[in-house]
Amino acid sequence: MTRESLLARTLVELADTLVDDFDVVDILTLLADRCVEVLEVEAAGIMLAGPDGQLRVMASSSEAMRVLEVFEIQAQEGPCLDAHRTGQAIVNQDLDSTNGRWPRFAAEALAAGFRSAHAVPMRLRGSVIGALNLFRTGTGEMGPADIEVAQALADVATIAVLQHRAALEAQVVNQQLTHALNSRVTLEQAKGMVAERLDLDMQQSFATLRNHARHHNLRLSDVAQSVIDGSLAPSELEALPGAAKG
Repeated sequence: MTRESLLARTLVELADTLVDDFDVVDILTLLADRCVEVLEVEAAGIMLAGPDGQLRVMASSSEAMRVLEVFEIQAQEGPCLDAHRTGQAIVNQDLDSTNGRWPRFAAEALAAGFRSAHAVPMRLRGSVIGALNLFRTGTGEMGPADIEVAQALADVATIAVLQHRAALEAQVVNQQLTHALNSRVTLEQAKGMVAERLDLDMQQSFATLRNHARHHNLRLSDVAQSVIDGSLAPSELEALPGAAKG
């Protein structure tokens, strides 16, 4: 299979997996594996920045690659960190001659059998969310065409991650909306119970529930639920000034 055909198949596979409820780690692992085939590198890995801005290993084409990426994070030096920090591709780095740039990382990579390193940022509209690491056991340069392909694959990975995050955020928003709607229904039921038991109108009933919640540092929805399930009797609610109780 030619490289063009392999690249086309890779993009089709990635597109097929970008469906609802997809596994982002599985997709990134697939991408790392395909980078090894398409770009003729011996190892590939993907790091993503967490909420704290620190990079974490998300996918590796081999265990040796995963161990090296973990070391890169621990040493706080290496091509992936530089690509993430600068937002620029770090390519054609001969590890035999970069000891001054990454002394600890270069030594570890050489000991693992790698001789050259490359990394491209995972970015979208100026936002850098991680980086794609590529390693070779030889020192041959990665040409402009290969660098463009690597960046394109990193861009696909970026889209996958951001789509995954958007889906999770949408799910959270939907859950929050559902909770809010359910809480409102619960509150209306509690208002009716309090109004009936204490001979209040609905506005006074709401104010009584709210007053109790504030005085006891409770959520209004929790107070309403307690009234409904019987763990809090309406008679135990603090009376508001001017509110008649029957």
